[in-house]
Amino acid sequence: MDLSLTLIIIIITCLVSYYGWKNPDFINKQLFTPYLIKREGSYGRFLFSGFIHKDGTHLLFNMFTFYFFGNVVESYLTYVFGFELGLVAFIVFYLLAIVIADIPTYLKEQDNPGYHALGASGGTSATVFASIILMPLSDICIFGIFCLPGFILGLLFLGYAFYKGRTGGDNINHDAHFYGAVFGIAVIVLISPENGLRFWEQIKSFSLF
Repeated sequence: MDLSLTLIIIIITCLVSYYGWKNPDFINKQLFTPYLIKREGSYGRFLFSGFIHKDGTHLLFNMFTFYFFGNVVESYLTYVFGFELGLVAFIVFYLLAIVIADIPTYLKEQDNPGYHALGASGGTSATVFASIILMPLSDICIFGIFCLPGFILGLLFLGYAFYKGRTGGDNINHDAHFYGAVFGIAVIVLISPENGLRFWEQIKSFSLF
């Protein structure tokens, strides 16, 4: 059976997360901790924190989401760039999303010794929103019950992430969700501005009823 790159990333993330649960010291060394990054120069935390998760629920949510939307973006990039270059583009896209989505949080929390974060939120969010730009009218369902077109759910999510990123208080890196989404949108539009135009034309013609 051929494994997609999306599935390979999921397998690696699950294995690394599981190893971290069994070895807390490993997680402590990979946690996204802006205070330590600034003082120790441990910049690898930007990337490696995206491959560890707090618990099974956190891991399942991120990887379940990434599985469905990752295949869409992976297929698109291999179509545009060819198979091999497309796979390279996809892994670069995902890894850059993890890193770039954390930069605003780093700048905000670099002098806060109590701030820590982990998880693939930036990469997952970038993948979801890249997919939304490509297929804005495709339904996204929450728990398989409540369904909305991708662009509507995406706008609601962006608004929520932006608001919570300003107010905080729940130990979730909402800024990573927000800036990951912005990164995903920007990359897909930069690859082909026609994607942005097509997105706009589709949502203009959308009717809820």
